Amino acid sequence: MSGDVLGAAVVGGICAILDFAGSVFASLPTKALFLELKNQAGKKYMDPIADMLIRIKNATLVKKESVSVPYSKFKAEVASILKEKGYLSSAESKGRKNRKFLELEIAYDMDGEARFHDVKKISKPSRRVYKKVSELRPVRRGYGLAIISTSKGLRTDEAARREKIGGEILCEIW
Repeated sequence: MSGDVLGAAVVGGICAILDFAGSVFASLPTKALFLELKNQAGKKYMDPIADMLIRIKNATLVKKESVSVPYSKFKAEVASILKEKGYLSSAESKGRKNRKFLELEIAYDMDGEARFHDVKKISKPSRRVYKKVSELRPVRRGYGLAIISTSKGLRTDEAARREKIGGEILCEIW
């Protein structure tokens, strides 16, 4: 008799867990969010800006027209700088509230060559790199750009030198 009661309790517990899991999976937003969670499974920590830049680089290597990345205000500001400098043809935020993402269209030349060739992450979560305005140098002899986080917001290396402000060097792009 006690085995039947125990068996019924176990079956009831399993059913409750399955009902909960079903409600969780039914409320999952879209394939994009699922893939984002799947990409981050097992990783300790990934720098979100590095992740965005590498996604853009990988998309250019396989000649994709666009790439989507999870939304943040910081990423949107980096994307607007890249759009302003001609590395992206458009940067739009799509989705609602906590399910927003950035849809980035990559800019290509007439030859079909991407304008975004490579990226080098300078400041990392494990090692922050700060430079004074006197230490800022042109990237690739002026053919690239550095994105700098200053006290006045994100700036390119050229704008930071013009405004005479230094800051944290996030990355170099060419």
